[in-house]
Amino acid sequence: MSDPKRVIADQKGRDAEAEAAQWLMQQGWQVIAQRVKTKLGEIDLIAKKPGICGFFEVKWRKRSADLADAIDERRLARVAAAVELVAYDYAETTDDLTIDVLLLAPGARPRHIPNAWMP
Repeated sequence: MSDPKRVIADQKGRDAEAEAAQWLMQQGWQVIAQRVKTKLGEIDLIAKKPGICGFFEVKWRKRSADLADAIDERRLARVAAAVELVAYDYAETTDDLTIDVLLLAPGARPRHIPNAWMP
């Protein structure tokens, strides 16, 4: 990864994921995995609460006004495909599964969109 812009973007993504993980823990989630890569896509965070296993897509933008365009159906479909491959490596058979989005921007509270993907 020699492109400096790509390196900076990757670091911003890692920082956002760390911030999102902290926020999730404050909300009572236990983060059990980060940056889970599959052949179909990547899952940013996987976290659990009693009876729930959540798969989280994290998006960070410089301005909160830009968050509205940060996620779309195509991106969520990739996350959902990745979740299908690994869900039961992380979830108990009795857990409800949820694919959520966390939107982050400087100076703004994290915006949690539960059940963002419902095929």
